Amino acid sequence: MNRTHAVDMEPAARAAELRARIEDANHRYHVLDDPDIPDAEYDRLMRELVALETAHPELVTPDSPTQRVGAAPSGAFATVRHEIPMLSLGNAFSDAEVEEFERRIEQRLEVRDPLFSVEPKFDGLAISLRYDDGMFVRGATRGDGEKGEEVTPNLRTIKAIPLKLRGKGWPRVLEVRGEVYMPRAGFERYNEKARASEGRIKPLVNPRNAAAGSLRQLDPRITAQRPLAFYAYALGVVEGGELPATHSATLKKLREWGFPVSELVDTARGAAGCLAYYARIGAQRDALPFDIDGVVYKLDDLAGQRELGFVGRTPRWAIAHKFPAQEQQTTVEAIDVNIGRTGAATPTARLAPVFVGGVTVTNATLHNADQVARLDVRVGDTVIVRRAGDVIPEVVRVIPEHRPPHAKPWQMPAHCPICGSDIVREEGEVVARCTGELTCAAQRVQAIFHFAARRAMDIDGLGERYIEDLGELGYVTSVADLYKLRLDDLLEMKRRADERDGTTPAHLLKSGVKAGKVATKWAENLIEAIGHSRRTTLERFLYALGIEHVGESTAKALAVWFGDLALIRHLPWPILKLVPDIGGEVARAIDAFFQQPGNQKVIDDLIARGVTIIDMHAPSAKLRAELAMASVLEQAEIPKLTAKRAEQVAAAFDSIGAMLKADAVALAGAGLPRDTADAVQAFIVTHDGRDLLLRCEHAVEQLRAATAGAAAIETGPLEGSTVVLTGTLSGLTRDEAKAKLEALGAKVAGSVSKKTSFVVAGESAGSKLDKARELGVEIWDEERLLAFFIGHPT
Repeated sequence: MNRTHAVDMEPAARAAELRARIEDANHRYHVLDDPDIPDAEYDRLMRELVALETAHPELVTPDSPTQRVGAAPSGAFATVRHEIPMLSLGNAFSDAEVEEFERRIEQRLEVRDPLFSVEPKFDGLAISLRYDDGMFVRGATRGDGEKGEEVTPNLRTIKAIPLKLRGKGWPRVLEVRGEVYMPRAGFERYNEKARASEGRIKPLVNPRNAAAGSLRQLDPRITAQRPLAFYAYALGVVEGGELPATHSATLKKLREWGFPVSELVDTARGAAGCLAYYARIGAQRDALPFDIDGVVYKLDDLAGQRELGFVGRTPRWAIAHKFPAQEQQTTVEAIDVNIGRTGAATPTARLAPVFVGGVTVTNATLHNADQVARLDVRVGDTVIVRRAGDVIPEVVRVIPEHRPPHAKPWQMPAHCPICGSDIVREEGEVVARCTGELTCAAQRVQAIFHFAARRAMDIDGLGERYIEDLGELGYVTSVADLYKLRLDDLLEMKRRADERDGTTPAHLLKSGVKAGKVATKWAENLIEAIGHSRRTTLERFLYALGIEHVGESTAKALAVWFGDLALIRHLPWPILKLVPDIGGEVARAIDAFFQQPGNQKVIDDLIARGVTIIDMHAPSAKLRAELAMASVLEQAEIPKLTAKRAEQVAAAFDSIGAMLKADAVALAGAGLPRDTADAVQAFIVTHDGRDLLLRCEHAVEQLRAATAGAAAIETGPLEGSTVVLTGTLSGLTRDEAKAKLEALGAKVAGSVSKKTSFVVAGESAGSKLDKARELGVEIWDEERLLAFFIGHPT
C-alpha cells in the first residue's frame, strides 16, 4: 500500500495493516530467512505503528509487535509446573549404542527398520510456549523438568517466536517446546561490542550460557538487546484440535503456524540411516551458524512413542547421539602476544596439545589484557579450553586448585615482539596496540593499503594482493619503499608470485603471454600512479600515515592549525589538544605515533624519496591566542590543576621552566591550596611529567616564532557553526559541499544533535532529517545552500 493511501485510512484499520505487515516481515526474516523489505522500510513501518498506538492507546493489542519489550523489570520469576514433564533424553556416544537403541524399539514394537525423525541437538536452553486460541500467553524454562520459571516477558522479545499463530487449524490450547539459542555471529558481534565498551558491558562466556543468562534477566529490556533465536522441535499439552500421526508431519504443521523449525530436520530409516545423518551433520557442524552438541533420533510414529513410553525420566523412543566434547582440560605453557594487521596486541595462550572438537589445539586466544586479568590466567595454569565451530579456540576458565605455587600474574609487554615499538593502551581502551604503524611487519599490508587509498595518497591500482606480494617477496618493508620501485621490480615480483602460486593469471594470458610477450601495462600504470602521488597536501599526507584515531577531519584540522609537517611531527600531546575537537585520546595517539623512531625514519625516507607537501604554511594566527602558559598547563591534565589554578600558576611564574624549579611551598605561595600544590609538585618531579612540560615549553617557543608574521585572524561567515549533510545533492557532490562549508568556517558533523546549527537536506534524506525536525534544528534545502555559496565565494 502506498503512503498516500495509508494517510487516508482510519487509524484502527491502518494499525491492523501495520501489525500484519510487520509480523509478516518478522516471520520472513527470522523464520523463513527470506526478508522481503529493507531494514529502513521495516523501521519506518514500526515508527508509524508506535506513533499510531501512542496517539490512540485503545488500538494497542497484546500481539502488537510494539509490545514485545515490556517497560518495567520484574521482581522475580514465578514457578510454572509443566502439565507434561519436560524430561531428559538418554545419550549415545557410539554407533553400537545407536544400534542397540534401534534393536530395543524393534523388539518392543515388533517392527523392522523403523522410521525416525532426526534433528540437530541445539546447544541452548529448552523452553515451553503456551498458546490459547492462537495467542502466546506464557513461556517457561525447562527447569528440573517438572517445574520451571516463567519468563514470558523475556520470550516475547525474541522475534522468531510468534505472538499470534499463523494459518488455521491450530488447537485451542497448544504447548510448543523448543530451544532458545544465540547464533554464533550474534554472539561474536555482542562480544566485540562488549570488549570495546570500556567495561560497561560484560563479555559473554559462550553462546549456550549467553542464551540461558539472557532469558533469566529480570529486566526484559536487557533480554531484548541480546541476539537470541528459537527453534521449535516438540509439543507438550494439546487440547481441542487434531494433529498428524507422525512427529515429522507435526513439525511441518508447526512451520505452517509460524514457528521456526530447523531446515536440518529430516527423517531416516533404521540405525543405518540415523548414523548416516549423524555423519552428515557432523561434517557440517563447523559451518553451522549455531552451536550443536549432537543429533537427536525420535521414533517418527507418535502411536509408537506412546506405546514405548518412558523408563525413569527418559523416553524409550528418543535418544541423543552426542558429538565429541568441545571443551577439554590442558595446561598453559606460555602467553605470547600476536600483533594484528591494525596493530592490536592480542595475548594468546600456548597450550600443551589437546584434542578439542575434532582437532588438536595448541593455542587459544585470550582476547585482551582485561580478559587475562578477569580469568587470572598464568603460565603453568590448568585451564578449560573451548572450541566451537570454526571459532578460534579460547580459554574459558582456570582451575585454580591446580595452579603451581610460583605462577605469576601476566602483564602486557611494553614493546612489540615484531618491531620493538612501544605497546600502548590508551585510557579507556580495551585493546592495546603497537605504535610502530609504519614499520611493524605485522601491520605492513594494512599500513600500505591505507596509505595508497583514494582519500590518502591516491595510488590507483595498488590492491591488497599486490601489497601482500611486494612485502612477502621483499620489495617493500614500509610505505617509503613504494617510491623506490621500478618497472622491472613490479614485473619480477609478479613473475615470482605466479611461480610461487603455480599460476598464470587469466588477464596475463589475454594480454599476450601466450605469444611470448609480457603484460606490462598494469605495472606501467602503477609506477605512474606512484609518481603522481609524490605531490600531495599536508592533510592527505597526515591521513595517509594511518595514525590511530586520525581520520580526514582530524588530519585537516592539524593541517589548518599547524600548517607544517616539521612542527606537527614533534608536538607534545597537550599542544595538540589546543586544536578544537582534538581531545586527549586523539592527541596522545598522535604524540605516541611520532615518538616512535621507526615512524619518524619512514617519514624522513618519504621526503628523501621525493614526496613533497605542496601546501605547507605558517601556523594559523588563531593559534597564538591559545599558547598562553595557563592554557598549556590546563591541557597537560596535571592532577588537581584546574583552569583557575593554572591561571594562578601562570601569574606567579614567568615560564614553565621557572615553575619546574619551584617546590610545593613556592607553588602554595602562588595561591594554590596545599593539596593542589603537593599534586603539582608530585607531577613535575617525575621524569615523564617534567619531560612533557619541557617539550610543551619548547613547542610554544617554536609556534610563537612561526606565528609571529602570520596574518590577522580572519573568520568565515559560518565560524563556530556545526552543519550536517543528509540526502543526495544534485548540484554538487557531498565532498564538494563539505569542502565549501569548511572553507567558510563551519564544522561538518556526521550526526544531528542539539548543538547542530543547521541541516542541509537533499533528495531522499533519511533519519538525520527526522532527528533535526524532532530537535527543532534549522533545515536548509539545496537551493538555499547554493545561494549561500554564491553570496559567500571561497
